[in-house]
Amino acid sequence: MNRPIYFSIAAVAVILGLMLAFQFRNTSSISHSVPYDRVQELTIEKKQLEKEKAQLDDEIDDLTAKLAIAGKSAGEANIALRGELEKTKLIAGLVPVTGPGIEITLSDLLGETGAGNASTSYIVRDDDLLKLVNELRGAGADAIAINGQRVMATTEIRMIGNHINVNLARISMPYKVTAIGNAEVLKSSLEAKGGLAEYLSTLGIMVTIQARERVAIPAFKGDLSFDYAKSVQKG
Repeated sequence: MNRPIYFSIAAVAVILGLMLAFQFRNTSSISHSVPYDRVQELTIEKKQLEKEKAQLDDEIDDLTAKLAIAGKSAGEANIALRGELEKTKLIAGLVPVTGPGIEITLSDLLGETGAGNASTSYIVRDDDLLKLVNELRGAGADAIAINGQRVMATTEIRMIGNHINVNLARISMPYKVTAIGNAEVLKSSLEAKGGLAEYLSTLGIMVTIQARERVAIPAFKGDLSFDYAKSVQKG
């Protein structure tokens, strides 16, 4: 066989071998690669997951901000509730209070001689104290006490024999009534011409009124109970 022919056959064989090897490699690579449609599908899923993650991150930030606001609001609400509670206790007379005001002392004039040389005496009555309390309230008193007994909306002032009971506690003469408020207004209201102080004096009661820069009034000492009244439930 001629050498040229031999080399030609050998060259063709080598070329064919290389072509077969290259074709096998491409076929193997294609068989192990991901199909194009699947790649597209995975790409879309990846974008969707990234979008959902961004939304969740935004929700986390929003909830964190709301929690911070809620914590702050709860603290402010507690402060407001404590303030309202203290205000309610103050109005109800359940806490001691102090402030400017007046001090009124009522005492009987005993043994004075009236018409016909008859010995006269007038005992301070529960009605007199009630009139005084109402006058002080009308003049704007914030708090009132009689002989250390805090006067409240439920306070009972009642005559028992020669004594007066206030909040079921027996008090005796002289009766000292203290009131917190504008001292000038309270004093003027009682001392006005034809006012309560003048009226009580005509009954034979010695009335002394003094303005004070500081008046101390104690808290209510009794028990608060409602046997029949119930709060109305909404709905």
